[in-house]
Amino acid sequence: MSHANFSSPREAARAFTPKLAAFVDDTLYPQIWNDPALALRDRSLITVAALIAGGHLDELPAHLRRARENGVSAEELSAAITHLAFYAGFPAAISASAVAQATFNESQDN
Repeated sequence: MSHANFSSPREAARAFTPKLAAFVDDTLYPQIWNDPALALRDRSLITVAALIAGGHLDELPAHLRRARENGVSAEELSAAITHLAFYAGFPAAISASAVAQATFNESQDN
């Protein structure tokens, strides 16, 4: 999916649905992501898995990068994607693998 002149799906959503963006900015990240009941690393793995299982690949690059920042290794992400093939389907895992490869190649180029 193209986001035209926006650098991310979140930026495009912010332009079209500012109230939705406010929920993300004011509730999701400061309250949900920072709830000490789950470590950021665990939240990242859960989020990546949910995005892959739901076929929400537009959001996946940002959350793959966030997972790496939160201590999830590339090897662990690869293993998670492989594991998800059996629960979310092989097409979802293969598509996620392509997104992960492109995302991590992009970050190595910068």
